[in-house]
Amino acid sequence: MWMKSYITLSGFLPFYLCVYNVPDEHNWEQREITFDIDKIVQGAFDQLESQMFRVAFGHFRPGSFSGPPSLNYPVQFPLGRPTADNLQAICLHGDHRPRYPGSYFPSSGFGQLVRRANAVNMAESWFSMCCKGNQTWDREVTLCCATQAWELSVQSFCEEDSSVKDRLYYCCRLRDMDRLNCFHNDAPNPNYEATEELPVPPLSSTTNFNFDSNTCQSARAIRRKEKKINIHFPPGRPTADVIESLCRNQKLRPIYKANCLSGEGYQWVVRQAKAINRIEKGFKQCCKKKQDVLNCADLKWRDELNKYCVGENSGNLHSLCCSGELANERYSCFQDISPDPYYNRTSLDQMSETCSSRKASPPAVRRCCRMSSPQQCISKILMDAITKATVFSQKKKRCPLA
Repeated sequence: MWMKSYITLSGFLPFYLCVYNVPDEHNWEQREITFDIDKIVQGAFDQLESQMFRVAFGHFRPGSFSGPPSLNYPVQFPLGRPTADNLQAICLHGDHRPRYPGSYFPSSGFGQLVRRANAVNMAESWFSMCCKGNQTWDREVTLCCATQAWELSVQSFCEEDSSVKDRLYYCCRLRDMDRLNCFHNDAPNPNYEATEELPVPPLSSTTNFNFDSNTCQSARAIRRKEKKINIHFPPGRPTADVIESLCRNQKLRPIYKANCLSGEGYQWVVRQAKAINRIEKGFKQCCKKKQDVLNCADLKWRDELNKYCVGENSGNLHSLCCSGELANERYSCFQDISPDPYYNRTSLDQMSETCSSRKASPPAVRRCCRMSSPQQCISKILMDAITKATVFSQKKKRCPLA
């Protein structure tokens, strides 16, 4: 007896299945055999798809096949589920994981990979929003935001992937938690480690993400803190590009009272307020120097944030940046989440609204508003006025509780 078989599948050689029984050399009998080819093919495709993308993600063994042309455009997809263990890496290494601009792929084809790349871009953009977030958020709220962003990105991808006439990503055939677990288990970089040596430019998402804090266990705490806390922490790192505005606008930046923050739950605000006050005091001393101002300010910034992290690590950790093992990682993290990294935001928040206001303004201010960049002009006017008003008075501290 001998058997010869062929398979008819899209993209493969055509075939049929026949079995020839040969009882003797003069008597031939052909017998047809049937089986459920759809189940076999579907299972084969699922396994092949998973293996192919594991090859694309770098799990390639020497001697194995080189793969289809799409592997020339690898995409690190899918992303893993945010957890308490990888949240720090999500925020810290965000600019050292790949993004995929439109120019990454050829102008036509590669539809599946383009959809996956767009899903990565979208999730990473939303993660960035969560990591910067509101300065009153604690670690649990940031994790809640990142998890919500990830789950929404999975949902959006599956909706788009199922809307086109193409092979559906096999995890999208599942539902609810099974689908999410499938995406997480397939992630090539579930720990969100840095994979790019140089920082990659951010890509904004074309789809808006609105964090729903009501889904978090700490929702009431979020709303309570957002209404009461008003503190600009951390200050941006001094650099050659910002040192001039850092010194020029110092009197416009607030310093804070700490004795107004009594009660349970405000210890982290006290630590932030004291750190800002010490940094600003150091900046004032550095800015009076005529030489080596930048190095002086940067050293003061680093020293005070190191002290801040010592206090953080001795109690309940509030800042994700302090959990970094290396000093440079902590500094980069603080710079990334700073609400005023370029020192062009002041305590007079009305300054940006001055030109659009219908209220009468002095002629000097109206002249500034006609310029292409009125903020610097208005800032100088305000600085002159503040300098005259504070020649014989000290800068007053304000309470971070609005």
